[in-house]
Amino acid sequence: MSARDELIVKYAADLKDKCGVSPNMDLLTKVTIGCGPSIYNADAATVAGTQQSELDTVKNNFLIKKLGLADGANLDAGIDSVIEKYGRSNTHKYRAVVYYLLAVHFKKESVYN
Repeated sequence: MSARDELIVKYAADLKDKCGVSPNMDLLTKVTIGCGPSIYNADAATVAGTQQSELDTVKNNFLIKKLGLADGANLDAGIDSVIEKYGRSNTHKYRAVVYYLLAVHFKKESVYN
């Protein structure tokens, strides 16, 4: 199993165990691939849910640029909802899992088709 495949299995387990979500493995794989090499960097692979600068990066680089959403309060509310679902006290929020949850939350799975 490749390193990426091992990470995808880990992300799927997080979705099931920490978020109560049964993941669409095809979508999760595509989201993970879309994260690029950042998934192999310990710092870049996770999202700091308490750092506003990190949340702004998620909003600008993923929600606006990747998913094509218009900036607005609904984006911040969506990020907040996903962070809450993943668990605020969970210190390891994997970027691919957060992005997966955001894509589903905003019904933008079609971006990955």
